[in-house]
Amino acid sequence: MLAAERRDLLLARLERDGKVVAKDVAAELGLSEDSVRRDLRDLAAAGLCQRVYGGALPVSPAVADYATRTTVSPEGKARVAAHAAGLVRPGSTVVLDGGTTALAVATALPRDLDATIVTHSPTVAAALVDHPTVDVYVIGGRLFKHSAVTSGAAAAEAAERVNADLFLLGVTGVHQDTGLTTGDADEAAMKRLLSRRAADTYALASAEKIGAASPFEVVPLGAVAGIITDAPAGHPTLTALAALAVPVIHV
Repeated sequence: MLAAERRDLLLARLERDGKVVAKDVAAELGLSEDSVRRDLRDLAAAGLCQRVYGGALPVSPAVADYATRTTVSPEGKARVAAHAAGLVRPGSTVVLDGGTTALAVATALPRDLDATIVTHSPTVAAALVDHPTVDVYVIGGRLFKHSAVTSGAAAAEAAERVNADLFLLGVTGVHQDTGLTTGDADEAAMKRLLSRRAADTYALASAEKIGAASPFEVVPLGAVAGIITDAPAGHPTLTALAALAVPVIHV
């Protein structure tokens, strides 16, 4: 079998099963595991899969640039955002993450809401300008342009002084094996810090993020009060999460 044919097979298996186990494919095709791992490395370098220990998982479309992500699953993000906005209670202090789903949450908040929103996203802060009774606190720092959020030492120091009722967390991947993930190590660290500063954390994950993986874990699955998603209830990843007693909120 030619290398191109093997890679096509691996991609087809990834789409069908939601994962590739290198040793299983190697045994099936009569190849060495090293050959399969080399093919997976090539596919990962091309952005076609996310390598994990023992094989590969689907790559999340949410690792694309910010402008592209605004066009990915806008209806699904709106459904997730509408439910998340309903978790924001009058008088509460809420940390709202950056990214396109968090921006949809800001848009979905009632105009007459009386609450405090803390965010490290300039775009989210700007979306709340026309909410007259929402106090907005912006965490400053170096702008990470991929997600339009601040990060770095200054942002982390400011975040350490926040005490919130709720953190609405954006992720790029949700998988039973890799947990809640995102594509940048510094951004993942900032998300972890913000999660520690809130009493409850809910992950926002439209359907395209379910079953996908990115390189860096944000928080363990057991650290969130729920995962809000519009993915079908019968999705294999959601079935696996239910078996792990991870709360999933279907919208």
